[in-house]
Amino acid sequence: MVSAVSRPAKRAPAISSGLDRRTLLAAAGIAALPWRRRAVAEEPRTPASAPKRGGILNFATVDAEPPNYDLHGNVSFAALHPIAPHYSTLLRFDAANYPEIQGDLAQSWSVSADQLSYIFKLHPNVVFHDGTRLTSADVKASYERIVRPPAGVVSARRVNYAAIAAIDTPDPLTVVFHLKWPDASMLANFASEWNAIYSAARLKEDAHFPLAHVMGSGAFTFGEYVKGSHWSGRRFDGYFKPERPYLDGYRTLFIKTPAVVEAYKSGQILAEFRGMAPPQRDALIAAFGDRVTVSESPWLANLSIVFNTRRPPFGDARVRRALSLAIDRWGAAERLQHTTFLKYVGGLMRPGSNLATPEAQLAELPGFGHDIGVSRAAARQLLGAAGAGDLALGLLVRDIPMPHYAGAELLAASWRQVGVSTTPQKLPIADWQQRVDAGDFDVALDFSGDYFDDPTIQLTKYVSHDLSPVNNSGATDRFLDALYIGQAVTTDPQQRAKIVRAFEQHALTEADTVPLLWWNRIVVTAASVRGWSITPSHFIGQDLTDIWLDE
Repeated sequence: MVSAVSRPAKRAPAISSGLDRRTLLAAAGIAALPWRRRAVAEEPRTPASAPKRGGILNFATVDAEPPNYDLHGNVSFAALHPIAPHYSTLLRFDAANYPEIQGDLAQSWSVSADQLSYIFKLHPNVVFHDGTRLTSADVKASYERIVRPPAGVVSARRVNYAAIAAIDTPDPLTVVFHLKWPDASMLANFASEWNAIYSAARLKEDAHFPLAHVMGSGAFTFGEYVKGSHWSGRRFDGYFKPERPYLDGYRTLFIKTPAVVEAYKSGQILAEFRGMAPPQRDALIAAFGDRVTVSESPWLANLSIVFNTRRPPFGDARVRRALSLAIDRWGAAERLQHTTFLKYVGGLMRPGSNLATPEAQLAELPGFGHDIGVSRAAARQLLGAAGAGDLALGLLVRDIPMPHYAGAELLAASWRQVGVSTTPQKLPIADWQQRVDAGDFDVALDFSGDYFDDPTIQLTKYVSHDLSPVNNSGATDRFLDALYIGQAVTTDPQQRAKIVRAFEQHALTEADTVPLLWWNRIVVTAASVRGWSITPSHFIGQDLTDIWLDE
C-alpha cells in the first residue's frame, strides 16, 4: 500500500536569476519522468498522518561496504548510504519533487544576472557534532578540497566544478562562488549528496581526516562501524533543522543479495534503498501484500565497459570498437530485464530523458545496431585488421552479484562469438578500485551514474583522465574535453543537445568506455517507512532527515 508522505516545509530559497524548476528541467534536458510509487493494495490507512518521532530504521547495504569514509573521493552507494546521514550539504534535492532543489545549509541563495556569481546565506545555528560552529570557512575549505584537492586527496567529481574560479567568505554566514564561465548544471552540483561539508579546522590539521573519521553536522552522529556486520548512527540533538530528524537512529546491515528477502521476512530490515531485482520484488509482494510499498523508476545508472587504453592492444580503437560491436544489447535487454536490474539500451544519457539519443539514431552507432549478425561480422573484421583475432583478455568485475555478474556473463558470451576468450576476476570494491587506479587490468566492468540527469555530471567518465580521475580508461581525448566544456557553458537547451550528441557519437566510436545496459530501479520498503520518495538516482534522498516510522 502507498504510504502517505509528509513533505518537509520549503526552505524558500531566493533564486534571483530565475533558475526555477522549469529552467532546471530544460537545461538538464529532462522530460516528464515515468516513475511512480506503485500501490500494492488500497489507499493509505491514515491519509496525511503526521510524522512521529522515535524508532531505529534498519536497512540493508547489499554486497558491499565503504572502502573508506571520504564522500568527496567515493563513487559507490556502499559509502554514501551509511555515511550521508552524518553530513550536511550546501543544497539538496527535494526527492519528493525531483528535480527541485532546496536549501540544506543554505538558508537562501541568489545568482547574478550573468550567472557568474552564486551567493549563499547559511543558517546561523549550525554546529558540528563536536559542538563547534559551522561557518562559511568550512564550506569554503570543503569546496576547495573538491575543486583543487591537495596532493594525495581524491576528488572524484572535481571536473564538475571546473568553472569555479574563486570562493569568498565576506562574513561567517556568507559564501560567494565566482565562476570562470556560466555553467548550466552548477546549481544541481551544489545539491550533490557527495559534497559533504567538513570542518575546516580538521582539514587544516589533516587533509586526509575524512578517510577514517566521521565528524559532520548532519542529522545523525556516528555510532559504530563493525566490518562485515553493520554501520549505525544516532539522532543528533544539536541538529539545526527544527524537529528533525524523526528517527532515534539508523542501522545499515551489510548483507549479501541471497539474504535480502529473508532479512525482510525476519524483520531484520525495513528497506534496501539501492534497488532489487524483479524476482526479489515479487517474493516480497507475495509474502507481505499491503504491508510493503513498491516504488519503481528508470535508473540513472548503467553498467559500462572500460578498456585500458594504456595496455596493448586496447590502445587500438579498432579493438575497442570490435568488442563493443560484438554485444547484442537489444537481445540481452529483453532477456535480462525479468531477472536483473538490466533493462534499457541507451547511449551516454539516460534513456527517456530529452538528451537521450532516439533509438533510430542510436542504432547507427557502433555496438547499438539491431542486426547482431552484421555487427559481429564487422567486429571480426576489425579484430583481424588489428592483429587481435585470437585475443584473450582479463575482465575485472566488482564483487557485487546484482547486476555485475550478469553483465560479466553477457560480455564473456558475446565476445566468445567473435573468437575472444575472457577470464573474469571478481574483486571487492576497494580491491577493484585499487587495480583500476594502478592501470593493472585489460578490461573492467564499471558502472556509470550519479545524482542528476545532466551531461556535465553524466559525462565525467569520458573526459580525459588527467582532468577527470573517474575516467578509468586512462584515455586522453582533447576533442571530447572541448565538447564537454562547450555543453557545460551553453545554456540554450537545443544547442546544448547538439553538442552532447556530437560528444556521444565521438565517444562511442572511439569506445574508450562504452555503456553496456541501463538499469531499472525497484525499491521495496515496509509500509511503516514513511517520508521516503524514489528518484531515478540511488544517490539522492539518503540523508534520512525526513524519514519516520509509522508503527
